Amino acid sequence: MILILVIVISGLSQGLLLPVLSIFMEERGISSSVNGMHAAALYIGSFAMSIVAERLLGVAGFKKLLLGGLALVIIALPAFPLISDLKFWLVLRLLVGAGDSAIHFASQLWMLLISPPGQRGRNISIYGMSYGLGFSIGPLGIRLLPYGEWLPFFLLSCLTAMMALLVYNQMPDTRPEKAEPIEGAGKQKYSLIYRLAWFALLPSLLYGYMEAVMNTNFPIYGLRTGLSSGQISTLLPFFGVGGLILQLPLGYLSDRYGRKIVLMSAGVGGGLMFLAVPLCGNSFMGLALLFMGAGGLVGSFFSLGLAYAADILPRNLLPAANVIASFHFNLGSIVGPNLGGAIMDVGSASLLFIILGSSYLVFTASGILFRPKLTKN
Repeated sequence: MILILVIVISGLSQGLLLPVLSIFMEERGISSSVNGMHAAALYIGSFAMSIVAERLLGVAGFKKLLLGGLALVIIALPAFPLISDLKFWLVLRLLVGAGDSAIHFASQLWMLLISPPGQRGRNISIYGMSYGLGFSIGPLGIRLLPYGEWLPFFLLSCLTAMMALLVYNQMPDTRPEKAEPIEGAGKQKYSLIYRLAWFALLPSLLYGYMEAVMNTNFPIYGLRTGLSSGQISTLLPFFGVGGLILQLPLGYLSDRYGRKIVLMSAGVGGGLMFLAVPLCGNSFMGLALLFMGAGGLVGSFFSLGLAYAADILPRNLLPAANVIASFHFNLGSIVGPNLGGAIMDVGSASLLFIILGSSYLVFTASGILFRPKLTKN
């Protein structure tokens, strides 16, 4: 329950920070291109933490790494409204990205390791729902801005501090257990993980790509197809709503019938729905239904992929697998907007969803070739 509460707060911080800072920069006359590049600092900070997260975990343990991530967020958040210098904000974004990455890495892995195999899909789905809930609520902090630019940041810092105290007082100070060395591990550890669980690690890449394309490229697509900015802002949350509805059922199904079949089925359904988006034109209701369905099916990809990797890999390889998943997510998040923008510049806007939908169908087809050797975790 504490890990779930922590990840809700992490979702709140990201859901609040991204739109509020964009509003601040827009109101100060900063160009949208600079605004977008500035936001990339969050992913750079996340990348940097991913590089050292596994080593820090081995030295400090779950509790201290989690507290360190929370501390970075607590320090950075209240500083945003106090100093408006863009260079200073860039540093703060790096700190928040690194802090959130540490929080996610520690909490995801901790939950995977303490979950019995028969409940792993359910528990990681609850985890994903919790982040989605926080991320969806976060933008509501914009309503507090008329009472002072500092207020949403201050309140969120207080909530994060309360979570840090709860973690400090209630969580055990543990480290990942040291298992027997595995032949081929060591310097070749990451290649071994890819060889054993490449299919389970692809969902994190697709999820990052999809999330970034929808948040960054879909507004441009919508405007080019005749949607208003109000309709676009209303359509985007339907992805999150679908994810909240189907996260837990898909987790239960994966526990009962297997992660692979659920991932492949969700990939087919989500891919076909993405391919159908251009057929809806600018129909608000048609797009809303497709977004809710596609978001529900592929919104579980990151969490179910991690659960599948935990089924396949020995326990002592799970920290490194989480690092790979974080890299994949960040890579997809960076590649997505750039590739999507280039696609729409050189061709029809519909290509955005044709390529997105096709990527999920290719993923499903690749699952036919994957033959895992399941371990007892």
